[in-house]
Amino acid sequence: MNKEEILEKSRAENRNKDIYEKEVLKQASTSAVIIMMVLATIFFVVQIFVGGGTNWGIWALVFSANMTTFWVKYIKLRRKHELVMAIAYTIFVSACSIGHIYDLIVSSTIL
Repeated sequence: MNKEEILEKSRAENRNKDIYEKEVLKQASTSAVIIMMVLATIFFVVQIFVGGGTNWGIWALVFSANMTTFWVKYIKLRRKHELVMAIAYTIFVSACSIGHIYDLIVSSTIL
């Protein structure tokens, strides 16, 4: 195979796929998750200090992004690490969700 054939084959495989754009989107997603975690931490701490109790729902929402990312990566790549992380995040999100719903039920004035 000569140089031109290799280049043509590479172009065909990467058609409509800008590698730089993919990398930028990956970095943007990572930054978005970090910002969500920082804001969630601030909201969580402020809520505790002002006497509002704990809001586990915030953490369920924040970590659901990581959970979804690992599930998609596992489905597409079939790597054991992604499966382990997806299960761990699913357990954490479930526990936070249950804690949040429990707190809502306990503090409810109509139930």
